[in-house]
Amino acid sequence: MTAGVDSVQSRTDVLTRLNSVIEDVIRPRAGTVDRDGAFPREGVDALAAAGLLGLASATEVGGGGQGMRVVADVVERLAAECGSTAMVVLMHYAATAVVEAHGPHEVRAAIAAGRHLTTLAFSEFGSRSHFWSPTGSATASDDDAVRLDARKSWVTSAGETDSYVWSSLPLAPGAGPMTLWLVPADSAGLHVAGDFDGLGLRGNGSRPMTADGVVVPVDAMLGTDGTGLDTALGAVLPWFLVLNAAFCLGLADSAVAEAGRHLTGTTLTHTGAALRDAPVARRDFAQLTIRTDALRAFLGDTLTALETGRDDATLRVLQVKALAGETVADVTDGAMRLCGGSAFRKELGLERRFRDSRAARVMAPTTDALHDFVGRVATGLPLLDEANR
Repeated sequence: MTAGVDSVQSRTDVLTRLNSVIEDVIRPRAGTVDRDGAFPREGVDALAAAGLLGLASATEVGGGGQGMRVVADVVERLAAECGSTAMVVLMHYAATAVVEAHGPHEVRAAIAAGRHLTTLAFSEFGSRSHFWSPTGSATASDDDAVRLDARKSWVTSAGETDSYVWSSLPLAPGAGPMTLWLVPADSAGLHVAGDFDGLGLRGNGSRPMTADGVVVPVDAMLGTDGTGLDTALGAVLPWFLVLNAAFCLGLADSAVAEAGRHLTGTTLTHTGAALRDAPVARRDFAQLTIRTDALRAFLGDTLTALETGRDDATLRVLQVKALAGETVADVTDGAMRLCGGSAFRKELGLERRFRDSRAARVMAPTTDALHDFVGRVATGLPLLDEANR
């Protein structure tokens, strides 16, 4: 697992462009995206126009050539404003990692130019959050074509993207546990199979999809037959887990900032004291701040481990989402309690961040699965049993 090292100048330019999009488009629409459960199309298009959807694409195809650290900054800042937009972009970057490694030049170039949105389609009804055990099939058809059939349970940006990085059982029996495909969104037989009316991340378009006889050319295969799990673990998982931690950090940090504003700006009329003047409130706020800062430090160390090829890089990557998911759940819960009844008002934005934060624990790999993975790696066991590979 490696991550590129980014220059200060390019990072500054990226964040300047990002801040402009946030101010002009994403922040003003965040409440509406959540309330209506609307896909954040305006925000995604603005990010594309600003050259931010091609950040993780190689410079050779016109992309930003950025490594994981700068991309994590982008996801963190988006999550602080609109969790739904941040999750759409996170999944796009995670899928881009596969396309960059194995996809066709024209799609890579389109992603780099901001003309192509992609996402992962891994989780299935049959195996739920065990993304490493697909149940959907790939069957050889005529004229060097392949038929895909599957029931995907949760696909972020379903019906909104240009392509899906799609998992299936291998084409050849016994070739391996998984094969990956690049499936165009306009493929015949590909359907969004339901709506999403969720607790949080209401605009991220996470909906079930079905492939009913979807035919793709055999060269739509990403990598070789049966090696999709190795690609998922080696290319997708580091990006997904690290960016998920950045997503959680953005939510936690914004919740702490909102709680801080509430504590300093709210006074009790009968005493004239601000809420921050109460020692218990200060103590509770300090604990939230420490938890958030600790997550930031751990995420930074994880990125450093990846960038320098440290021996513990794999362990850090597995740990960081588990830590982040629990931290953001606790911090947003604590911020809600600190702000009392005011936190339940939509305009404060805390209850939205609280709801959005719940997703991290259950997004595959779940926190429980990650704890098992960490325990396995830390005790010298393989990440997965041989039966799952």
